[in-house]
Amino acid sequence: MRLSSIISGGVNTVAARRDGRLYDLRKLEPDLPDGLDRVIMGGQLDRALRLAAKVDASAEIDPAKVKYRPLIERPGKIICIGRNYAAHAREGGVEPPTYPEVFFRGPTSLAAHESGLLRPKCSDKFDYEAELVVVIGKTAKHVRAADALDVVAGYSICNEGTIRDYQRKSSQWTIGKNFDRTGALGPEMVTPDELPAGAKGLRIMTRLNGQVLQDDNTDNMIFSVPVLIEHLTECLTLEAGDVIISGTPQGVGYARKPPVFMKAGDTVEIEIPPIGILRNTIVDE
Repeated sequence: MRLSSIISGGVNTVAARRDGRLYDLRKLEPDLPDGLDRVIMGGQLDRALRLAAKVDASAEIDPAKVKYRPLIERPGKIICIGRNYAAHAREGGVEPPTYPEVFFRGPTSLAAHESGLLRPKCSDKFDYEAELVVVIGKTAKHVRAADALDVVAGYSICNEGTIRDYQRKSSQWTIGKNFDRTGALGPEMVTPDELPAGAKGLRIMTRLNGQVLQDDNTDNMIFSVPVLIEHLTECLTLEAGDVIISGTPQGVGYARKPPVFMKAGDTVEIEIPPIGILRNTIVDE
């Protein structure tokens, strides 16, 4: 199943896409929470999925008339993994990590599918990063890798946009990863039953103005989705609605010769074919 957070007719709602058609689930049950984050955090994902399975023409809406919101607008935690592809670590001049490199983003850093990503006034070094997203569906602590996929609600796509010069102003990456509207999340969450276990074996790409700049496979992640969940829950409690952004492959802009950074007017697409395409334009602050 495919679920998204959208605005339809000026109203926030949760949509399901089936056979290329889009359906407003709150047309069937108006008391359903009006965002996918609130559906998941409120323990109502199963209810939303049941509604999505029985949609009819009364709930259909025109995809051309909707506006996407960030898939999970206010996650409790946005947990990002650095250098989770060996070739990406090496293109940055370091050896691949032996333990996940973890950092956090805040909700105000997120933008929606088909919206403008904001290049800030203070920098022209705005880089793209294609990443697989893991959406957590239930509380999890001390979870073994063998059981980890039981806590996954679904998968999506992120452009984990980074302001590279600010990322390197200190030993911590946080500031370069948290400029407003620099990372996009969406457009849909795809439930695990539609994908290989752990979202393994999926092609992951970035296209900037139609040119392919990243092209890899999630098989090449150093720490797979189950292993990441095991490591993370050894330390912290994952909660419903939390998001794990699992790392980017090689081909990022700063490592190219000459470097390639996003600028106003550019169109950037992140594609993981079974999940979809996340598309954004770049605008100046």
